[in-house]
Amino acid sequence: MPKSLRVVFAGTPEFAVPALEALAHSTHSVVAVYTQPDRPAGRGRKLTASAVKTAGLQLGLPIEQPATLKDPGVIQTLAAYAPDVIVVAAYGLLLPQTVLDLPALGCVNVHASILPRWRGAAPIERALLAGDRETGISIMRMEAGLDTGPVYARYPLVIGSDDTSGSLRKRLAALGACGLVEVIERIAAGTARAEPQDSAAATYAHKVEKTEARIDWHLAAEDIARRVRAFNPWPIAESRWRGEQLRIWAVHVVEREVAAAPGAVIDSASAPLVVACGINALALDAVQLAGRRAMPAEKFLDAHDTTGVVLE
Repeated sequence: MPKSLRVVFAGTPEFAVPALEALAHSTHSVVAVYTQPDRPAGRGRKLTASAVKTAGLQLGLPIEQPATLKDPGVIQTLAAYAPDVIVVAAYGLLLPQTVLDLPALGCVNVHASILPRWRGAAPIERALLAGDRETGISIMRMEAGLDTGPVYARYPLVIGSDDTSGSLRKRLAALGACGLVEVIERIAAGTARAEPQDSAAATYAHKVEKTEARIDWHLAAEDIARRVRAFNPWPIAESRWRGEQLRIWAVHVVEREVAAAPGAVIDSASAPLVVACGINALALDAVQLAGRRAMPAEKFLDAHDTTGVVLE
């Protein structure tokens, strides 16, 4: 019978919460939760706990929030928990080699892609931007390189035509929690085998920059639609409507020949707010002017005239 492992869990955002909860309700013992320090958030810039800290406190688990894992005192505290394994899910802090070497059974990472595709910080967004039809979860053994370690298991997931980064992240989080427990059970039983990645096939998922959210209407409608989905819920695709910021939350492609200049609002019988693109056109389904709430296109047009409007 597999032994019960002592697990230190390290994670920060909502994506990591299902994995923590799954471990906490498994046969293994989560002896400590590591998460990033509280950060200012909201208009009042009030110090706010991470989603993982909130979940850990609700589970009654010890919480550690070091700013770095390179400090000798921090490493000493971690070693005192005597973990058999350290599990990492979107923690956001680099694990130095001293930490990677600390648990007897190594460090295990829950990564939101089918490695070696989309190593790095933004695998979900990059998969959507690239038009990938499939993504998934990889459970890997961590090493010094960025997401380069051998993989214990891969769990594929089909990307839906209406998936955003937000919806896809939720589905991947649930899948990762189930996959993680399966792999931890195999590690505890001594039957887990990790296979090296094919580094020649690797792609890198660069961190999303806010400047990427500005729409170039000269692109094909399909390409712009992928950007809208990839940047929802952050940083949200945007353009300019009569000089004002217009955030675009949801769209769909309108396949038609377009004579108007890219960005021009055009008449269409298929949707109320249609914009010319480099190829085809895009119907804006949900939009938001700066300082106002997001709303359906129909409601937006009740208060705004489209005559001569060209989005920039």
